Amino acid sequence: MTGTDREQALEAFGRLADIMDRLRDPGGCEWDRAQTFQTIAPYTLEEAHEVADAIARGDMVDLCEELGDLLLQVVFHARMAAESGHFTLADVANAICAKMERRHPHIFGPDAGPASAADVRATWEEIKAAEKPRQSVLDGIALALPALTRAEKLASRAARKGFDWPDASGPLAKIHEELDEVAAAETDEERAEEAGDLLFAAANYARKLGIDPEEALRQANRKFEQRFRKIEQVAGFETLSLDEQEQLWQSAKGALPG
Repeated sequence: MTGTDREQALEAFGRLADIMDRLRDPGGCEWDRAQTFQTIAPYTLEEAHEVADAIARGDMVDLCEELGDLLLQVVFHARMAAESGHFTLADVANAICAKMERRHPHIFGPDAGPASAADVRATWEEIKAAEKPRQSVLDGIALALPALTRAEKLASRAARKGFDWPDASGPLAKIHEELDEVAAAETDEERAEEAGDLLFAAANYARKLGIDPEEALRQANRKFEQRFRKIEQVAGFETLSLDEQEQLWQSAKGALPG
């Protein structure tokens, strides 16, 4: 980043902080003044997902806008924290600066020098563990993560303790087992529980194959949406038989391959 870029970034960041101050100050926006950490949290999650969506679509114009929306969330939370005397926006920035310097000793430490990606990852985890001692290897996996992502992370963390199959055949067999249990379930509660176990097993199987289950499902959603939109355009689609709809679907698959 050049000196000019840095100056412009600092100026813009200060302007954003000033805008938030104006919105939250007495006489500011009634909606913004009424918000709390709890009411804003869903918007924070939504903006993070919209950033990921823009990246997935390769839309750099949209990504710029969505990153701005996400940055606003950081400033919003920090402003509310400052009002209650917990921390300030400067505290947030200084905390992440200190963390990044602390966790990159090969760059910022007294013995800085070249390090492989594997070494950097290992050092990061060691320093992180020292900063926040855990009672369980599963500690620190955010409850608010998308359920599929959290399932993969839980299984991955458990694998660090040796709780894992030696290869992908284990979780694949587990998927078949869970499918049978879903089919055998007799109540809505049982079916819901077994369906959850099936989804967890599928996420674990994807992990063993080196696949990000959240991204894989996102791509599957995209394919389904594109193909359904195409067959939905056929006049009288709703009145067609299931076999006729399936023929349309197969045609859409051929026209819109994955």
